[in-house]
Amino acid sequence: MGDRGAGPKDNRLVLIGDVHGHYEGLCRLLDLISPRVGDRLYFLGDLVDRGSSSASVVELVRQCGYGAVRGNHEDMMLLTFEGKQINAARLFVWCNSGGDQTLASYTSTDLLREHLDWLHTVPLYQDLGDVFVVHAGLNPYLSLEQQGSQECCWIREQFLCHPKPYFADKTIVVGHTLTFTFPGVEAGKIVRGAAWLGIETGAYHRRSGWLTALDWTNQWVYQVNVLYGGTRQGELTQFLTDLGLASAGATPTTKDRQC
Repeated sequence: MGDRGAGPKDNRLVLIGDVHGHYEGLCRLLDLISPRVGDRLYFLGDLVDRGSSSASVVELVRQCGYGAVRGNHEDMMLLTFEGKQINAARLFVWCNSGGDQTLASYTSTDLLREHLDWLHTVPLYQDLGDVFVVHAGLNPYLSLEQQGSQECCWIREQFLCHPKPYFADKTIVVGHTLTFTFPGVEAGKIVRGAAWLGIETGAYHRRSGWLTALDWTNQWVYQVNVLYGGTRQGELTQFLTDLGLASAGATPTTKDRQC
């Protein structure tokens, strides 16, 4: 995919998809983006689980002061440690979804506690003007004030398959649902629905490996493959698959889809 054309605009808004503990891949992606003073970077949740370096990913985002929203994997992590004692049932669910790898990445219980405290401060969504970032989506039948973690971190078909935009004047950008689980969508592609974009291209998944960043300001995409190597970048239109949600057959399939 091609080189950058006319000079990019400064003060970029850059949105980064689900990292899932792939610290080295994230560092490569940040090198490709080359953040500058005035740029705003926001992570769409699921910093943790499945990869081997979740603690390092969270620490990088926290120390650099990047923006973020809570993903369903952070939600599972926080629920596991809610209260004075570890919830054994929730620990089992979380570990079966990659939480065991996250726990193994922590060499200090003090650092784990610091990260849990920080994750409690991460909001469910961020309204950034003409773009709205949330991990999974929004319930189209609830007001914004009624949206909780179940909607913002976990929702799928009810949001993705709704034919009408939630906002009249904003594009919602989400992670959570692997883009190649939509019929006919290739691995690494970004998908577009009813005034929303999905950029969870499956960094951890054997069918993909692509970790995606979207420069919203310049409508430019950066990708690194954390499993198989390689980088690419280009205009958003080069990476975009329009789902045409008003028509049938745009529901993501259950095959290969994981929480």
